[in-house]
Amino acid sequence: MHDILPEDQSYFQKVYRTAESLASFYGFEKIDTPIMEFLELYEKGTGLTTDIVEKQMFSLKTKGGDILALRPEFTPGVMRAFLQHGMTNLPQPVKLYSIGPVFRYESPQAGRFRQFHQVNLEVFGEKSPAIDSQVIQAFYNFLAELKFKNLVVEINSIGASCCRPYFKKILISYLRSRFNSLCLDCKRRARENPLRVLDCKEEKCQPIKAQAPQIIDHLCEECHNHFKEVLEFLDELGLPYRLNPYLVRGLDYYTKTVFEIFVENPALGGSLPVALVGGGRYDNLGKVIGGRDISACGGAAGIERIIEEMKNSGLRISGEVKRNVFLAQVGNLAKKKSLKLFEEFRQAKIPLAESLSKDSLKVQLARADRLQVRYALILGQKEALEKTVILRDMKDGTQATVKLEKAVHEVKKRLKK
Repeated sequence: MHDILPEDQSYFQKVYRTAESLASFYGFEKIDTPIMEFLELYEKGTGLTTDIVEKQMFSLKTKGGDILALRPEFTPGVMRAFLQHGMTNLPQPVKLYSIGPVFRYESPQAGRFRQFHQVNLEVFGEKSPAIDSQVIQAFYNFLAELKFKNLVVEINSIGASCCRPYFKKILISYLRSRFNSLCLDCKRRARENPLRVLDCKEEKCQPIKAQAPQIIDHLCEECHNHFKEVLEFLDELGLPYRLNPYLVRGLDYYTKTVFEIFVENPALGGSLPVALVGGGRYDNLGKVIGGRDISACGGAAGIERIIEEMKNSGLRISGEVKRNVFLAQVGNLAKKKSLKLFEEFRQAKIPLAESLSKDSLKVQLARADRLQVRYALILGQKEALEKTVILRDMKDGTQATVKLEKAVHEVKKRLKK
């Protein structure tokens, strides 16, 4: 777990605002699902043999005997909500987005957190390949709006129930003769879910992956035509992509299209590309979790990873709202008057800096200097009694006394100059 400190809040707010703006533009509506769901939802939906369910779930047993889990991802919960609340009866497709924390038991290391945040887009009730392309486009433009350059989409098709079983037999035959050369996890994967071998990141398995048969060569006509149209849409949109025949993603529910969006930054000394977004189509997930088949496509972006890459790439976000006016007060009566004056500036949407806890004018003006404000409002005992305030120009040192009721108007006039 990690704290999000004030200096990082501006990054998070920028990402949130950009995501919500893009989601709204593309017709997505916000949905919030519980942080905790029944464990069974993820065992069925995400998949029993996935790393998430096997190694990364936080689960607990309630006093009543229910087994719950902190959500490791959004998609199964959003699909559950879609089915449970009768959204199949709404005009289709239904577009939903979510932003919030997810939880995975990650090994402690830089950039990996056990609580992190995701932006999630889901489209339900539409099987057209145009939807796959639009989801990819929305995420690509989301990253582009955040000023990322050198973005590239990696894409593949992993087929569906009509062609994947045949490919699995071919892959199992290939892996059988190389079984002893696989890492320990992949030896288990080869028996339980051989496609997951293609998702392995262990150095030991890379030569085996590189020579493995490619599912794209064994797609049925329907899956082949679907993928062909997705690529044609991406060509029309002008989005840069490259085929990755070994991209399968780490979740069991995917069918047909799978994709990831990377940022490649040569300025970082040839470092490996960083995946910021991942997703795909999952037409069988609704039935797997106990409902019915629902055509669906979506993806997720990791917010912490995006922010880390923004910093690595030199993308800076301005922090606090710039405050050009400082309110200083001396004496108890002045402090009381300053609270009301502060509220008047708030209503006028003019941000003020202040140090209400300090009594020394010298200390307060020193703080105003550090904040590099243009004007200081000085309210002492005399001014409080006379219902006036001193307006000092911190740049040239000149000052004037103005009536309290005219202070907002006078400051606003000077700030416009």
